[in-house]
Amino acid sequence: MSGDQVEIKGPDNLVEIFEQAVERFKDRDLFGTKNSEKAAYSWVTYGQVAERVDNLRAGLASLGIKKGDSIGIIANNRVEWAVAAYATYGLSAKFIPMYESELDRILKYIITDSEVKLLFVARDDIYDRVRDFPNEIESLEKIIVIEGEGDNSMAALEKIGKEQPVPSIKPEKSDIAGLIYTSGTTGNPKGVLLSHYNLASNALASTMCLPSNVGPGDRTLSFLPWAHSFGQTAELHMLIHFGGQTGFAESPLTIVDDLALVKPTLLIAVPRVFNKVYTGLKDRMDKEGGLPKKLFDMGLKESENKRSGKGGLMNSLKLGLVDKLVYSKVRDKFGGRIKMCLSSSAALSPKIAEFFSDIGIPVYEAWGMTELSPAHTVNTYEKNKPGTVGSPIPGSSLKIDTSVSFDSDKEGEIIAYGPNVMIGYHNLPDKTAEVFTEDGGLRTGDRGWIDEDGYLHITGRIKEQYKLENGKYVFPSDIEEAIKLSMFIENAMVHGANRPFNIAVIAPDWLVVDPWLQEERLPSDHNEAIKHPKLMEKIEAEVQKTCSEFAPYEVPKKLVLISETFTPENGILTPTLKLKRREVHRIHGNRIEACFDAM
Repeated sequence: MSGDQVEIKGPDNLVEIFEQAVERFKDRDLFGTKNSEKAAYSWVTYGQVAERVDNLRAGLASLGIKKGDSIGIIANNRVEWAVAAYATYGLSAKFIPMYESELDRILKYIITDSEVKLLFVARDDIYDRVRDFPNEIESLEKIIVIEGEGDNSMAALEKIGKEQPVPSIKPEKSDIAGLIYTSGTTGNPKGVLLSHYNLASNALASTMCLPSNVGPGDRTLSFLPWAHSFGQTAELHMLIHFGGQTGFAESPLTIVDDLALVKPTLLIAVPRVFNKVYTGLKDRMDKEGGLPKKLFDMGLKESENKRSGKGGLMNSLKLGLVDKLVYSKVRDKFGGRIKMCLSSSAALSPKIAEFFSDIGIPVYEAWGMTELSPAHTVNTYEKNKPGTVGSPIPGSSLKIDTSVSFDSDKEGEIIAYGPNVMIGYHNLPDKTAEVFTEDGGLRTGDRGWIDEDGYLHITGRIKEQYKLENGKYVFPSDIEEAIKLSMFIENAMVHGANRPFNIAVIAPDWLVVDPWLQEERLPSDHNEAIKHPKLMEKIEAEVQKTCSEFAPYEVPKKLVLISETFTPENGILTPTLKLKRREVHRIHGNRIEACFDAM
């Protein structure tokens, strides 16, 4: 079994994590929001947020909210999200976050299943979507609108609470802090029951893995949804514990501008962010050619020399020149102050991880899942191996169940142990029993292996694996992530179960492809463009290039180009951006089958 059972010292509940942080950092900035002029961020302190938490907690108590009740919220990340969460925890009630982009039927299911008593919604337009829910859901008594000043507003409830103070309750470590609903790719989502100790221990253990130069006053830009466990634990609970600051990204389209304004020292992101920066830079250098291209290529070569022990004075001089003329500009795009980045939720290419570390933006890959609160392994400054997801965080451990049949005798299902392991699935005892081992381990459904140095290698999801006609195993997610490294490709799905070869459904990245279409004098209409042989040839070449390290039988032999990318809005992605493979087959099944029929 890999991992040390280190004692996690600190509060065992989220209320005390917050209140201790307020006591230590009362006058420090906590949350920043872009102002109305869009040219700067306005910040509120730990003390100001704590005052609002106290007022809202008392306001909720005045409405009869008590221990064990469920409070829901439909809102993107914002100050009021955190205020509502910690006010709820302070009554030992349960907090249930939901996405603004979620389908109405899923919102209704979650609110019903978790027996939400009071629901916060961000704005009037969301209120209009759910206004009839109290008539249809027995538990739901009241809806509060976050924005505005009306009788049913959050501001009005805080005003009531200010006049009738109520002290916070310190929950037991085993009390449920909240439910996070996993966005299932099939059927209804499952409500993951997470206790105060699940989340508190994970925040404390994760803090122990941070470099020594990270601490109070360090700042991040928040663009991962707090309705998802990764964003919630890393950007909220962990950050508050060590006295950090969070600026809220205005939208996914403004992240570059927001980075320049917030100037974060930490960045918590998914691999796609780093992939796009790397491939965008490389593509730009290839187009510019000349000195910029030579400098960039020289930097890549000299960085490799340095890692392999071939560095020297000349190596240092060359890297210094590249850093000044090229790499410093990349760091400036991230705000110019990054100390470290944390990446999770999908595989990060070792080449890309090494590139960012070479240019002075170290990226540490982690692994976990909602059922693990969510972090379980992480690479750190002291112990980092690109291409792996690190070793277990303090207090946690894991083992590999090799009884699951794979091509390797060291590979199998990852079983996780620790204080971060969920209580279970809400109202689903059979599903809960399925994932727990007799000794309390959680069957994660991920496959992987542990190397001789104790690092975990993730090799895919067990349920996603399939066999080709030739009996060879294929793990499509690995191939899909590689394909998406191309600047020309926004999304991809690989399929070939029981077939003679793999095919890939490809959604081009039109922000990159549109200028290329213009240069090549091809149709600008996307529905016409995907039919053109020249675009198909270009995308085929990109797939061959990005999949060069895969076995020939793994590389897709035919492609299906589609004009509309995968999104939560069209139902192909979940709100956490997981791919709904069945939905792709439902929409594009005829074209997929035609690829095989043509052979």
